[in-house]
Amino acid sequence: MSTDARVQAFWERYTASLPADAPVPEQPEAWAFGVGPEMADALGRLVVDGTKTGTCSLLWEYEHEGEALPAVGELGIVLDGEGAPLCLIETTAVTQVPFDEVDAKHAAAEGEGDRSLAHWREVHWRFFTRLCEKIGREVSETMPLVCERFRVVFA
Repeated sequence: MSTDARVQAFWERYTASLPADAPVPEQPEAWAFGVGPEMADALGRLVVDGTKTGTCSLLWEYEHEGEALPAVGELGIVLDGEGAPLCLIETTAVTQVPFDEVDAKHAAAEGEGDRSLAHWREVHWRFFTRLCEKIGREVSETMPLVCERFRVVFA
Protein backbone atom coordinates (compact mmCIF):
# COMPACT_ATOMS: atom_id res chain seq x y z
CA MET A 1 0.00 0.00 0.00
CA SER A 2 1.38 3.43 -0.93
CA THR A 3 2.02 6.15 1.63
CA ASP A 4 -0.92 8.12 0.21
CA ALA A 5 -3.26 5.13 0.59
CA ARG A 6 -2.02 4.50 4.14
CA VAL A 7 -2.50 8.15 5.07
CA GLN A 8 -5.99 8.16 3.55
CA ALA A 9 -6.94 4.97 5.46
CA PHE A 10 -5.57 6.46 8.70
CA TRP A 11 -7.54 9.67 8.15
CA GLU A 12 -10.71 7.68 7.48
CA ARG A 13 -10.19 5.75 10.76
CA TYR A 14 -9.79 9.05 12.59
CA THR A 15 -12.87 10.68 11.08
CA ALA A 16 -14.92 7.52 11.76
CA SER A 17 -13.93 7.82 15.44
CA LEU A 18 -15.45 11.29 15.76
CA PRO A 19 -18.92 11.75 17.26
CA ALA A 20 -21.64 11.75 14.60
CA ASP A 21 -22.38 15.46 15.14
CA ALA A 22 -18.72 16.59 15.22
CA PRO A 23 -17.42 18.67 12.33
CA VAL A 24 -14.86 16.82 10.22
CA PRO A 25 -11.70 18.90 9.76
CA GLU A 26 -9.91 19.14 6.45
CA GLN A 27 -7.33 16.38 6.05
CA PRO A 28 -3.98 17.79 7.21
CA GLU A 29 -0.54 17.41 5.75
CA ALA A 30 1.37 14.20 6.54
CA TRP A 31 5.08 14.45 7.36
CA ALA A 32 7.88 12.89 9.39
CA PHE A 33 10.04 14.42 12.11
CA GLY A 34 13.78 14.66 11.54
CA VAL A 35 15.94 13.89 8.56
CA GLY A 36 15.85 10.37 7.15
CA PRO A 37 13.96 7.19 7.97
CA GLU A 38 15.89 6.24 11.10
CA MET A 39 15.31 9.60 12.75
CA ALA A 40 11.65 9.63 11.65
CA ASP A 41 11.16 6.25 13.35
CA ALA A 42 12.91 7.29 16.57
CA LEU A 43 11.20 10.68 16.89
CA GLY A 44 7.84 9.28 15.83
CA ARG A 45 8.02 6.69 18.62
CA LEU A 46 8.74 9.47 21.12
CA VAL A 47 5.64 11.34 19.94
CA VAL A 48 3.38 8.30 20.18
CA ASP A 49 4.60 7.38 23.67
CA GLY A 50 4.11 10.97 24.90
CA THR A 51 7.78 11.78 25.50
CA LYS A 52 8.06 14.24 22.61
CA THR A 53 5.51 17.06 22.91
CA GLY A 54 7.55 19.83 21.31
CA THR A 55 9.64 20.69 18.30
CA CYS A 56 11.33 23.70 16.75
CA SER A 57 12.27 24.94 13.33
CA LEU A 58 14.36 27.73 11.93
CA LEU A 59 12.23 30.78 11.06
CA TRP A 60 14.58 31.51 8.17
CA GLU A 61 13.71 28.13 6.61
CA TYR A 62 10.01 29.03 6.56
CA GLU A 63 10.92 32.33 4.91
CA HIS A 64 13.28 30.64 2.45
CA GLU A 65 10.63 28.07 1.46
CA GLY A 66 7.78 30.60 1.44
CA GLU A 67 5.81 28.45 3.87
CA ALA A 68 3.26 29.64 6.40
CA LEU A 69 4.22 29.37 10.06
CA PRO A 70 2.49 26.73 12.17
CA ALA A 71 -0.62 27.84 14.04
CA VAL A 72 -2.36 26.79 17.24
CA GLY A 73 -5.07 24.25 16.43
CA GLU A 74 -3.33 23.01 13.29
CA LEU A 75 -3.38 19.24 12.79
CA GLY A 76 -0.64 17.06 11.32
CA ILE A 77 -0.30 13.38 10.53
CA VAL A 78 3.06 12.10 11.79
CA LEU A 79 4.69 9.44 9.61
CA ASP A 80 7.34 6.85 10.41
CA GLY A 81 10.47 6.29 8.33
CA GLU A 82 8.59 4.17 5.80
CA GLY A 83 5.77 6.67 5.36
CA ALA A 84 3.22 4.87 7.52
CA PRO A 85 0.99 7.09 9.70
CA LEU A 86 1.75 6.90 13.42
CA CYS A 87 -0.57 9.49 14.92
CA LEU A 88 -2.45 12.72 14.49
CA ILE A 89 -1.16 15.72 16.45
CA GLU A 90 -2.60 19.14 17.20
CA THR A 91 -0.42 22.22 17.71
CA THR A 92 -1.17 23.71 21.13
CA ALA A 93 1.37 26.58 21.28
CA VAL A 94 3.70 28.44 18.91
CA THR A 95 6.36 30.92 19.99
CA GLN A 96 9.31 32.57 18.29
CA VAL A 97 12.52 32.79 20.28
CA PRO A 98 16.22 33.22 19.53
CA PHE A 99 18.28 30.03 19.71
CA ASP A 100 20.03 31.16 22.88
CA GLU A 101 16.70 31.77 24.67
CA VAL A 102 15.26 28.28 24.24
CA ASP A 103 14.78 27.04 27.80
CA ALA A 104 15.19 23.72 29.60
CA LYS A 105 11.43 23.17 29.63
CA HIS A 106 11.25 23.29 25.84
CA ALA A 107 14.37 21.13 25.48
CA ALA A 108 12.75 18.49 27.70
CA ALA A 109 9.51 18.68 25.69
CA GLU A 110 11.44 17.80 22.53
CA GLY A 111 12.11 14.44 24.22
CA GLU A 112 15.50 13.69 22.67
CA GLY A 113 18.66 12.33 24.28
CA ASP A 114 18.79 12.97 28.02
CA ARG A 115 16.21 15.77 27.52
CA SER A 116 18.64 18.37 28.90
CA LEU A 117 19.13 21.86 27.54
CA ALA A 118 22.85 21.10 26.98
CA HIS A 119 21.99 18.10 24.78
CA TRP A 120 19.33 20.09 22.94
CA ARG A 121 21.76 22.94 22.22
CA GLU A 122 24.51 20.62 20.98
CA VAL A 123 22.28 18.60 18.64
CA HIS A 124 20.29 21.54 17.35
CA TRP A 125 23.36 23.73 16.80
CA ARG A 126 24.76 21.07 14.45
CA PHE A 127 21.39 20.66 12.70
CA PHE A 128 20.81 24.40 12.26
CA THR A 129 24.42 24.93 11.11
CA ARG A 130 23.85 22.52 8.21
CA LEU A 131 20.47 24.05 7.45
CA CYS A 132 21.81 27.61 7.49
CA GLU A 133 24.56 26.62 5.05
CA LYS A 134 21.93 25.10 2.77
CA ILE A 135 19.74 28.23 2.70
CA GLY A 136 22.57 30.76 2.63
CA ARG A 137 22.26 32.13 6.16
CA GLU A 138 24.84 32.43 8.91
CA VAL A 139 24.23 30.38 12.04
CA SER A 140 24.14 32.46 15.22
CA GLU A 141 23.15 32.29 18.86
CA THR A 142 20.33 34.72 18.08
CA MET A 143 18.93 33.00 14.99
CA PRO A 144 15.13 32.99 15.24
CA LEU A 145 13.39 29.70 15.99
CA VAL A 146 9.74 28.73 15.83
CA CYS A 147 9.03 26.56 18.87
CA GLU A 148 5.91 24.43 18.89
CA ARG A 149 4.11 22.36 21.47
CA PHE A 150 1.63 19.70 20.45
CA ARG A 151 -0.50 16.86 21.71
CA VAL A 152 -1.47 13.51 20.22
CA VAL A 153 -5.12 13.56 19.19
CA PHE A 154 -5.38 10.08 17.64
CA ALA A 155 -3.05 7.13 17.26
